[in-house]
Amino acid sequence: MKRNIPYLVFIVVFLFYVSGFSQTKSPDDFLGYELGSRFTQHYKVIEYFGYVANNNSNVSLLQYGETYENRPLYLSFITSPENFSKLESLRENHLKAAGLVEGSSNEDIAIVWLSYNVHGNEAVSTEAAMKTLFALVDPDNQETKKWLENTIVIIDPCINPDGRERYVNWYNQYVNSPYNINPDSKEHHEPWPGGRANHYLFDLNRDWAWLSQIESQKRLVQYNKWMPNVHVDFHEQGVDEPYYFAPAAEPYHEIITDFQRDFQVTIGKNHAKYFDKNGWLYFTKEYFDLLYPSYGDTYPTYNGAVGMTYEQGGSGRAGLGIKTSDEDILTLKDRIAHHYTTGLSTIEISSLNAEKLKKEFADYFSKAKNSPKGIYKSYVVSSSNDIDKIESLKKLLDNHKIEYGLASDVKVQKGFSYKDNTTKNVQLSKNDLVINTNQPKSNLIKALFEPQAKLSDSITYDITAWSLPYSRALEAYALANTIPTTKDETVLKGTFTGVEKPYAYLSKWSSINDVSFLSYLLKNNIKVRFSQQPFSVDGKNFEAGTLVITRKGNEKLGDNFDKIVKDASEKFKRNIHGASTGMVTSGKDFGSDRVSYLKAPKVALLSGKGVSSLNFGEIWHFFEQQIQYPVTVLDTDYFNRIDLRNYDVLILPEGYYGNVLGKEKLSEVKEWIQNGGRLIAIDSALDLFADSEDFDLSRFKNDDEKKAREEDEKKLKEKLELEAYDNLERRYISNLITGSIFKATMDNTNPLGFGFDNYYHTLRLSSNKYAYLKNGQNVSVIKSSKDLVSGFAGANALKNTENSLVFGVESVGRGEIVYLVDNPMFRSFWENGKLIFSNAVFMVGQ
Repeated sequence: MKRNIPYLVFIVVFLFYVSGFSQTKSPDDFLGYELGSRFTQHYKVIEYFGYVANNNSNVSLLQYGETYENRPLYLSFITSPENFSKLESLRENHLKAAGLVEGSSNEDIAIVWLSYNVHGNEAVSTEAAMKTLFALVDPDNQETKKWLENTIVIIDPCINPDGRERYVNWYNQYVNSPYNINPDSKEHHEPWPGGRANHYLFDLNRDWAWLSQIESQKRLVQYNKWMPNVHVDFHEQGVDEPYYFAPAAEPYHEIITDFQRDFQVTIGKNHAKYFDKNGWLYFTKEYFDLLYPSYGDTYPTYNGAVGMTYEQGGSGRAGLGIKTSDEDILTLKDRIAHHYTTGLSTIEISSLNAEKLKKEFADYFSKAKNSPKGIYKSYVVSSSNDIDKIESLKKLLDNHKIEYGLASDVKVQKGFSYKDNTTKNVQLSKNDLVINTNQPKSNLIKALFEPQAKLSDSITYDITAWSLPYSRALEAYALANTIPTTKDETVLKGTFTGVEKPYAYLSKWSSINDVSFLSYLLKNNIKVRFSQQPFSVDGKNFEAGTLVITRKGNEKLGDNFDKIVKDASEKFKRNIHGASTGMVTSGKDFGSDRVSYLKAPKVALLSGKGVSSLNFGEIWHFFEQQIQYPVTVLDTDYFNRIDLRNYDVLILPEGYYGNVLGKEKLSEVKEWIQNGGRLIAIDSALDLFADSEDFDLSRFKNDDEKKAREEDEKKLKEKLELEAYDNLERRYISNLITGSIFKATMDNTNPLGFGFDNYYHTLRLSSNKYAYLKNGQNVSVIKSSKDLVSGFAGANALKNTENSLVFGVESVGRGEIVYLVDNPMFRSFWENGKLIFSNAVFMVGQ
């Protein structure tokens, strides 16, 4: 990004570089307006960062990726001129000192990474990033020059430019002139979906570990190259909230070291010094804990850093200025000042403790490798699992730089079985995937794989269970000893068996790769069938759900039929079999009505006001980025005018539809279902159909259960009336489930359950309960409170889960409603659920 320099001004430019930073403009001077007087658009932010890099010999700017909307993602690197001249060497030595790569180093350079604006409408962060950058190159700022002598600062000015631009463009359109501090003003009320999330409406601050989004994937590549000692994630919260900074609240994950805890206090005290001096309100040790592993504070913490969240009051409501509930005026300039102060304070205290940070960082990884925490020293993923699921896990492990291999010792071991939720003897196989914990990333491995995270406090900010074997439907074991391994050189590729010009091609149905394969065939006008029962042919066994691609029905394609199918099998690495006959050895022949024609469904997805933007985004992303199948997005604003006869499938994401779908439209939806439509309702969308005379869904098994529940609620209310105020929150959580894993039954003979075993690990996100369907198909249910396998559930809520529906299908006329009580698409990391959703879209009702 170097500028072209005219020859006549060469001497001036030379003197500029010799003298340091004397001509670098502040953000105000460069932009032509005072920071805080308006929101800066992303391209101008990048122009300023580029300008600073071009005009300072100790600053560089790296584009590390692009968003889904093609906006560039950048990192800025700032240190002293001496350090900058050997920046790559310092990076390598930093990793060597920590034992992350071979070699040794004794340099005491701290690396501080500041991440801004992961939530787009928390838009002060990027403004503060520009001010912070200038402070680090300001020739009059002698303090920052001193800090940079032993510190490398990495600034990501905007993690989520798509979301931020959505907010900034909206705000700039509707802000009054001058801005209106009245909270009622339109400029303080974003329309759906708001600017918080990225293009696909994902919360990027919940995606650090799961890497479902392109921004997360690209960022982690750079993060693993640098592995900072300190990482800060800048946020905003409600307008009435004072500033929050470290130390964090309980629960802390047990793998967090004493030093990581203590240094949060050290940093917090340094911040407090400046906030006290200015009389600014702040708080610590509340709300924001360190447990869930996919945050911008926990993920770095589990990778050896001191990871922290800073929260400024404001967010999308605040705009340029707003009156708070205590009659104060909160301005954008105030918000910038607070984030600017904590940013510089973080760099300062890191510089003062650079030697200690480096030592503890090295100790963290040395202990992780040589004395891994926890009772489990290896995690074994059975080779009996679907190969697609194993390969998907390996890709995630590779992205996190987690080492694995194949078992070379196949004797019987004693280990915890995720499937059976008990310790048992395990017979290992030479093809089993083994993740030993005697490696630098062992703490991250423990956080991602352990069956049950230990809670030091049951009040937590997010879900309490996420273990990868559960979320990915893997038969796996946690063992107390290390397992010898050999290098895994498995290469997944498509194979073909059978006759060259077969009667039918056969392909399994058990993973998202199979769904993508089907999607490709349907888009290329291939007629596909699927078997509703297991069968055998040509000496091979096939499960229910197997795709049967007959030559019959595809005659119009001629020889191109074989080419399309075989090309698709190679593209998606499918193992397909060319069946020589349509007469099976066991099961139903391919001409049977139990081998159903799979009509390519025309799918509509509802969005807009009343709909959960997060769940909508999960589904939208799934169709476009994962299986590449066409979906028509509708909006609640005009849904009443939509002719549903144009669609085969209608998806209602989580949401509150009471004010969106009136009685007349709901009657029309029912008529559409009766005429052959298929409706998929998720989580709170089920409220539309519950306890209605028109549908079978009910919250209660019968009147007696309803009365008993009401009596329990009455007793609880009476207890709360006498409860001490300070204990109300803890009493209330006894009625909550905020993300726990249950082992539910699964009817895998039902099309909704195709591709599954006879159980399903479901992530339950609320205490809402629905009774078994009386006249429908109870495909997956939780029978007992003992089916809780991981995470926290309040005692009252746990009791309420007994005999509750997880997934069900109700036939209405010639159509169906698919009830998905638990969201199977949650954050796109619950891989176990994506096949359920795919079955609902493609298999049910065909």
